Amino acid sequence: MSRIGKRPIDIPGKVTITIDGQFVTVKGPKGELSRVLPGEVAVAQDGETLLVTRQDESRAARQRHGLCRTLVANMVEGVSQGFQRRLEIQGVGYRAQIQGRNLILNVGYSKPVELEPPEGIQVAVENNTNVVVSGIDKEIVGNTAARIRAVRPPEPYKGKGIRYAGEAVRRKVGKAGKK
Repeated sequence: MSRIGKRPIDIPGKVTITIDGQFVTVKGPKGELSRVLPGEVAVAQDGETLLVTRQDESRAARQRHGLCRTLVANMVEGVSQGFQRRLEIQGVGYRAQIQGRNLILNVGYSKPVELEPPEGIQVAVENNTNVVVSGIDKEIVGNTAARIRAVRPPEPYKGKGIRYAGEAVRRKVGKAGKK
């Protein structure tokens, strides 16, 4: 039995869940998320908890059991608290700013890079070098943060670039001088 899949999901007070066959809708103070789950798993509400069970012991059902439990738990957490990813920009002259809804990155290219966040995602800039991506859908928040990081990933020699907050970048030693 999946260790993750058999754990129940606690439902906070302000969150309501609607289960219509394989279609799960979660509403909370921050918004509403819905998802269609595969046929191998079933979701049942038992009072203040949700239980994700699998229909049979097939390989596909075992593979999807823990995944679907985590997806539903992320939906519940997203509509009640939300998710956020923090990015740090390091490098001389590297900075970020918000223009309207778009994020403008000056990271060493000849022109600034302009990124538009998807619907439901908020991007904030703190003191020109810290970017905060927040929203209710964990998958979209993570993908948006990865797209921002991919504009200029940290390089291993000087460490310049965009990195996740707390990310350790392995540094390399430069060329050794001639003898």
